[in-house]
Amino acid sequence: MELMEKIRTADTMPLGASLLFLLLCAGSVLAICPPMCSCGRGHRVVDCSARGLSKLPDNLQHNINFLNLSHNRLHNLDGLLSHFGHLRTLDISHNRLPHLPDGLPRALWDIHASANHIHQLEKNDTAFHWNLQSLDLSNNQLIRVVFINNTLPSLQALNLSHNRFWTVPTNMPYNLEVVDLSHNFLLQILPGSLDRMPRLSQFYLHANRFSSVSEGVFNRLESLQLITFGDNPWACEDEENITHLLNWVHQTPAKVLGCPCYIRPTCGEAHLATSRTWNSASYTEPPLGTDTRNSGLRPPIQVVTSGYQSKSAMLNLPYDRSIGNATGGGEQERGRSGGFLTSTSLTLSTQSSTTIRTRSAKKAIPGKARSTTVQIHTCRSHIVALTLLGTAIIVITI
Repeated sequence: MELMEKIRTADTMPLGASLLFLLLCAGSVLAICPPMCSCGRGHRVVDCSARGLSKLPDNLQHNINFLNLSHNRLHNLDGLLSHFGHLRTLDISHNRLPHLPDGLPRALWDIHASANHIHQLEKNDTAFHWNLQSLDLSNNQLIRVVFINNTLPSLQALNLSHNRFWTVPTNMPYNLEVVDLSHNFLLQILPGSLDRMPRLSQFYLHANRFSSVSEGVFNRLESLQLITFGDNPWACEDEENITHLLNWVHQTPAKVLGCPCYIRPTCGEAHLATSRTWNSASYTEPPLGTDTRNSGLRPPIQVVTSGYQSKSAMLNLPYDRSIGNATGGGEQERGRSGGFLTSTSLTLSTQSSTTIRTRSAKKAIPGKARSTTVQIHTCRSHIVALTLLGTAIIVITI
């Protein structure tokens, strides 16, 4: 109706003026922002997060390039996003999706789908996303993902943390640089699973159920700079199966956090620049499009391997050199830095500090006793003198 009124208004104008008026009106009609969302950059950046949505909003422009639908109640988006051919970043995290939506635009660069109810990733879900650079499927219920060889050639970052994997996925995209598989139920890495990943530089395996790994599984990771082993029940007494891993830890130029079977938090760091520190609990950043204003809608995820503490768990925390060089309160400072400080280390540090305080208190008490004794003896001498003086005065008076 509004458009028809504008056309009638244009009929009363001169030809040139009416054409210009209609062009301006058409631009305003196309630039539509759904009333429950906020838009920017010519309505091409759309934020519909935390609006209580159960379905996709109407009136979204076809040329949007950023869409945030996180923290809603979406159950199904199959086929509803395929016509957004310019979409580059999609955030559908913290919803109720049972699977990655079908028909996602092939132009996407970033997909954030954490905190849903996704059980598995089929090969066709990502088979044609040649431009995809980062995929976040953390905090779902994934037990299986299937990747086809030579697909996802642009994918650099894959986050599968806080899921239910028992085995490291095979056929992962070969150009990956960052893979996060922490906080799963991982028991093994099949031989050859990592051989076709020459660019992998950061590999997060902490908080799993590894007791050992097959010999040579990490040997082909030529670009590796950081790997995390902390909070795993390494079988340190099984020398036959653990020795090759310990030898690899000694030889690798990468930084290893949570060294298996060692009572120190970091090994291999001598090969890296000393200015960099790693002090994050999960070593990963939140999804790019997540609305942080409503991050409290979902309780924090608990460590799924809490019953499987590693033998060196009390020191399996990221290490900050500036903290390590500080004098006094080292353990307490580490706890404040955000590392995943376990209950064991907290207990030990508390006992140590309590012991120190107790000893200092015991030393102070005898000192006070001695000073009190001196004061008492001094007072007694004065009393004796006064008594004798009083006696002498009484005798003279008599």
